[in-house]
Amino acid sequence: MMSRSVWPLVLGALALGLGGCGPKSKEAPPPKPAAAPAHSPQLGQAPSWRLHDLEGGWVDSEQFRGKLVVLDFWATWCGPCRQEIPGYVELQKKYASDGLVVIGVSLDEGGPEIVKKFVQKYGVSYQIVMGDDQITEAFGGIHAIPTTFIIGRDGRILDHKVGAVPRAAYEARLRNFLAVPAN
Repeated sequence: MMSRSVWPLVLGALALGLGGCGPKSKEAPPPKPAAAPAHSPQLGQAPSWRLHDLEGGWVDSEQFRGKLVVLDFWATWCGPCRQEIPGYVELQKKYASDGLVVIGVSLDEGGPEIVKKFVQKYGVSYQIVMGDDQITEAFGGIHAIPTTFIIGRDGRILDHKVGAVPRAAYEARLRNFLAVPAN
């Protein structure tokens, strides 16, 4: 039988293990708990970014001005990330006419070829770009994935989450912002 002082540690470890993925590299330090990241992303103006898509073309944050953007930092090797993808595909289809755009920021170190194969195999139909250190730092440092931001039509960060959330729960969060017009 476990002592009472051990239970919080066990439950915390389970929550982190089920909710998100830490760094893939064994040399990297372990991820910080979701409740206290080293650089907490702030609500407010989202940073501008410019990243390559899977074909090598440029994708720029400014092209999504006026849209409600779900910006999801993920990787092909992350189980919780993979679980959320079908939900993002559904949400993109369901709310595209309301101005919703889902963008996956792949943090895979193997390059776009690995991500292309994954996207084709699993039918990912929303925009995917290849992330880099600049974008992760611009968003406050990404210490666990999935980390997802909701960016309003005016370019402001409205919400963020660390770890996987069931589609229905995330859809309820999104609906709060779908009716908000750009300023």
